[in-house]
Amino acid sequence: MQNRFIDLYSDTKTKPSAGMRKAMADAEVGDEQKYEDPTVERLRRKVAELLGKEDAVFMPSGTMCNQAAIRVHCRLGDEVIADKTAHIINAETGGTAANSGVMIRMLDGPNGVFTGEQVKAALRDPNSRNAPRSRLVSIENTSNGGFGTAWPLATMQGVAKVARDAGVSLHMDGARLCNASVKTGVKASDYAACVDSLWLDYTKGLGAPVGASLAGSKDFIKEAWRQKQMLGGSMRQSGVIAAAALYALENNWNRLAEDHDNAHHLASGIANIKGLECEVEKMQTNLVFFDIKKPGMTGARFVEACKERGVGLGTSAGGPNRIRVVTHLDVNRQDIDAALKVISDVMAA
Repeated sequence: MQNRFIDLYSDTKTKPSAGMRKAMADAEVGDEQKYEDPTVERLRRKVAELLGKEDAVFMPSGTMCNQAAIRVHCRLGDEVIADKTAHIINAETGGTAANSGVMIRMLDGPNGVFTGEQVKAALRDPNSRNAPRSRLVSIENTSNGGFGTAWPLATMQGVAKVARDAGVSLHMDGARLCNASVKTGVKASDYAACVDSLWLDYTKGLGAPVGASLAGSKDFIKEAWRQKQMLGGSMRQSGVIAAAALYALENNWNRLAEDHDNAHHLASGIANIKGLECEVEKMQTNLVFFDIKKPGMTGARFVEACKERGVGLGTSAGGPNRIRVVTHLDVNRQDIDAALKVISDVMAA
């Protein structure tokens, strides 16, 4: 058993640091709904500037950002084009159908990254009265189900050109956009220039307890506020949590390279453990996936055995024997080495 529990289940497991807690305690607040919360307003301006968009709105979660954006972009019966691994398909409880009444046309991109040619082939005939309308293309950067792969900017620009030539809107699920930007060196605003709407999450690698910001044009954000209200996302003195988001943006963005280094170290170590298979070269950012090949050992048994020894891991939608681990600011290199020892011991037991 470890001296303390090493939680690699997700980067959502991060807890506010002392500095972040102080920023929250000291936050100046007001009625967010009336644009009277100065901390929220500062966050909105900062995000809009960071992403090169006209405006932004603070929401309780990234899922709400996705759902609100789809409601703004689409009408009943429309179709969204997205990779088969997309969060909006696999992890939002069917929200696209329940909230917006839209269909999803799935693409199969390598590691969650599809091309403009794939989008062009998937577009519906706009003159057909039988087919749904292709209304929106949704990109996820980094791709969670695609091993945390960061989109090459040129690939995203190719998708954007096809979408715009067809008069189709483009949205980005930017839950880990900060990881993509740090990994590739591409400015978040350059990624954002490819899309009509996008959002940033504060609760993953950036280490805040709650919240995400959706950005786009002024007209888009005006409508997004309406959807936020309809979906139950109205907040009042939310400067308390906006302060955590601001602290995260100002202090925790550049340090993500450390998480990527720790993830590579972890993946390399796992690849050398008998009975486990990890394609190290696929793990670009802070997500690591590996498969259990030892006969008789299931993913659920493996996760439970590691938990009993003080290390938290998670199973993956990629199969019953696929494991996902995530590095973040609350685990250091010593923790990674300790986790590798536990993983090795479990496989040897």
